[in-house]
Amino acid sequence: MRRTFWLLASGALAAAGIFLSGTVSGASGSQSGQSGYRLKKIIPVSGDDSWDYMVMDNVARRLYISHGTHVVVMDADAYAIIGEIRATEGVHGIALAPELGRGFTTNGGTDTVTIFDLKTLKTIGTAKTGKRPDAIVYDPASHRVFAFNGDAGSVTVIEAATGSVVGTVELGGDPEFAVADGEGHIYNNLEDKNVVLQIDSRTLKVLKRWPLAPCKSPSGMAIDKQHRRLFVGCENKMMAIMDAGDGHVVATTAIGEGVDANAFDPDTQFAFSANGDGTLTVVHEDSPDTYTVVGNVVTRKGARTMALDQRTHNIFLAAADLGPVAKGDHWPSVKPGTFVILVVGWGSPLVQNADPVR
Repeated sequence: MRRTFWLLASGALAAAGIFLSGTVSGASGSQSGQSGYRLKKIIPVSGDDSWDYMVMDNVARRLYISHGTHVVVMDADAYAIIGEIRATEGVHGIALAPELGRGFTTNGGTDTVTIFDLKTLKTIGTAKTGKRPDAIVYDPASHRVFAFNGDAGSVTVIEAATGSVVGTVELGGDPEFAVADGEGHIYNNLEDKNVVLQIDSRTLKVLKRWPLAPCKSPSGMAIDKQHRRLFVGCENKMMAIMDAGDGHVVATTAIGEGVDANAFDPDTQFAFSANGDGTLTVVHEDSPDTYTVVGNVVTRKGARTMALDQRTHNIFLAAADLGPVAKGDHWPSVKPGTFVILVVGWGSPLVQNADPVR
């Protein structure tokens, strides 16, 4: 079945006078970028380590990129590297507390959280976590940081202002991505249990355990705070949209293969899925219970972690040319000199064989 649609996105889209139109065939969308998104820039970044989460500071205009043993900090407008946060061995996640002037990283190599100054990027403290901390989120309602321990099946809770550990919550499974709703709830998906947890950020109690069926092996997660919807990326090539109030799955959409990160743009009502098969699936929230796939933008194989710039509506993705899996390791090696940040957004597409940064 073919469905024709005309979209006028709200917020910045309308202000810019951008109208989106196209035809979507079935549930899988099209490869022609009907969302208006396309690959715009490729930014080389030095270093041959692996990578994981990225996070965008929309006010300070900084992109934080986890990169093996350190965090790379990039000016999101000039596309220039402006600093690093060192000694974050096995870094995975990054969380920001702008009102406190602090940032936090999870260091899987040392089972710690590094606390750094947002202005100077200098380390100002550390906190001990459980084994192999991975996802991390700052909750502005409680002013606490939640570091999810992948191998321990728990979350370490830290007072953001002091860096002191105030508690540990046992989760009963392997935690993946987490988001905060700003009202005192943390949401986290358990990859091995196919459930989403709702955690009270003040009492440190797991309030709810919601099944995600038909989603299997959830990874990425994003939230629409206004409509209270969670967007969960699943290994079986679907995005599950869940009601953050009662936990029922309101809809599912097809996405690419190998998702690891999701994002939601409240101005455009677009939800994104970064897929390891080299696509970025773009889904439009037509209403809180109705969703349409409007495109699968070609990116690069392995580009499955991302950050959203809510000012420009650009998407940043990390990628590299990958080699064989080293003995004793779980992940492919990175071919030297190939690590890049991709910029996907509106405007003219990348001109092949041109200077990728300009």
